[in-house]
Amino acid sequence: MDDRIQMALNPDPIDIHVGKRVRLRRTLLGMSQEKLGKAIRLTFQQVQKYERGTNRIGSSRLYQLSQVLDVPVSYFFDDLPPEATRARKPGMAETPPPPFDGDPMVRRETLELVRAYYRITDATVRKRVFELVKAVGASGAKSSPN
Repeated sequence: MDDRIQMALNPDPIDIHVGKRVRLRRTLLGMSQEKLGKAIRLTFQQVQKYERGTNRIGSSRLYQLSQVLDVPVSYFFDDLPPEATRARKPGMAETPPPPFDGDPMVRRETLELVRAYYRITDATVRKRVFELVKAVGASGAKSSPN
């Protein structure tokens, strides 16, 4: 297969990352794909394609998303993995994208935990819960056979 065709079939790692960040923020806000789509005059299917990285998000659309999701445009590029920014050599076939749900930051469990955490109104209690989770996570890492 021609390298240009192969590159067109595989989403760009940056598009995948930006899409994951859109999904993360939308889900943290408790917003459906349909509601987000209506806010930016798109179908929920188009929002799905953006979130998967299969369709690239243009700059004006990214700005709209930042307004609706109440984040700066730079938010979508936060925590960009180094492999996504490596310069590509012309003619080299790209590797397949990582599984969409492989990132623990986009799993439902993580999002529900974050939502529940921010519903704790007492700052002292919230800080204690945070410290507890960190301590339990650290003790689990020490006892893990891996």
